[in-house]
Amino acid sequence: MNWFLLMQTFQPHQFADAVQLNHTKAVSLDTYVDKPAAVMDLVESDKESGLAVPVWETYSRLLKEAGSDKPLEKVERFAFYERAKKAFAVMATGETSLYGNLIIKKGVIAVEDRC
Repeated sequence: MNWFLLMQTFQPHQFADAVQLNHTKAVSLDTYVDKPAAVMDLVESDKESGLAVPVWETYSRLLKEAGSDKPLEKVERFAFYERAKKAFAVMATGETSLYGNLIIKKGVIAVEDRC
């Protein structure tokens, strides 16, 4: 699979600069899947406490700017870890937002769009 795991979260400008989903064409979202981006879902105790995860709104906005109108997939914690083990590439930052890890599904870059 062509999954990329973005460990921790990026500040909005870092995410955009690091990934540039549609601008540099270095990474393009897969347009043929229902959920090209995934985050780790809240564990039950965090759901019960009503923990807010504002970075998910940022991810949704940035993905929309990259041309995806599909929602973030929320993956159960241990299933997320298993998917992360299969990631093609990992990008890490020092940002520490809770539930800020993001996995994106790489798509095909058209010949005319290559760098």
